Amino acid sequence: MEDKILLAHGSGGKLMHDLIQSFIPRLANPILNKMDDSAVFDINGKMAFTTDSYIVNPIFFPGGDIGKLAVCGTVNDLSMSGAKPLYLSLALIIEEGLPISDLKKIIESIADTAEEAGVKIVTGDTKVVDKGGADKLFINTAGVGIVPEGVNISAANAQAGDKIVLSGTVGDHGIAVLSKREGLKFNTPVPSDCAPLNGLVAAMLGASHDIHCMRDPTRGGLATTLNDFAGQSNVGIVIEEDKIPVDKAVLAACELLGLDPLYIANEGKLVAIVPANDAAAVLRRMKRHQYGKNAAIIGEVVAEHPRRVVMKTLLGASRIVDMPVGELLPRIC
Repeated sequence: MEDKILLAHGSGGKLMHDLIQSFIPRLANPILNKMDDSAVFDINGKMAFTTDSYIVNPIFFPGGDIGKLAVCGTVNDLSMSGAKPLYLSLALIIEEGLPISDLKKIIESIADTAEEAGVKIVTGDTKVVDKGGADKLFINTAGVGIVPEGVNISAANAQAGDKIVLSGTVGDHGIAVLSKREGLKFNTPVPSDCAPLNGLVAAMLGASHDIHCMRDPTRGGLATTLNDFAGQSNVGIVIEEDKIPVDKAVLAACELLGLDPLYIANEGKLVAIVPANDAAAVLRRMKRHQYGKNAAIIGEVVAEHPRRVVMKTLLGASRIVDMPVGELLPRIC
């Protein structure tokens, strides 16, 4: 293979993980080595810090736009460490020729989403590049938050016997973006699930401060996130196909296009690994929240087959759910 970056290196799957691991040793330190969505460290108390960049084509899609996506993604990455998000930065890389009216709509969306999440945009930057130097608009954000005392959430904390809780249907965001991009028409429209999840996480922590792992399954979908948990915790994971909520329209679209919803990006869902004794209480709290009403326990952590994810299928068989290698849907988030 040529010594060049491929689009698939940004997929969230195995190629991206291999690429990151190739340069992590040069940057290694105890905080980075945890490889969680946010860095957690002590400065007169535990704080969380994260950064992300957003590229999506098209920049407006059913249920959201690149601005809403950027705020939700950053808020959610902080929330997955159990942090209360507080402040965000906002950097815009704008391609020459972008209509100012479109930019104003996106700024309005950013403001509305930040208000819903209860965070403030406190600093930022703007760059304009030549036409062809970007694809309309790229956004980079960073965020900081405070982690409550007694909360220790990391992908490396899963233990045998824990339950796996999913906050709702999978694959909505990826199918929403794909349908807009390709001009696909479905009998039932599929909007993105893009949403800030800090309120849902606060409700979950109200039921238990002992949540072990939590992540929003974005690029690479639920399958990649579960493989991350299994690998970083050195445990096995078993999920049940009939317990995983999938919207009927999303399932129909995936069947039509030959896609697996387990690998499709989400932007308003989370998956958590919770001690078995706390799982029912956490699930009840989730179901009371608007972004967790379809939550379900979809499986458990096991000591067998460490670093592997296995799914019990509707037919009663079992299959390995591996991490994707290539790019399923480019430019999703």
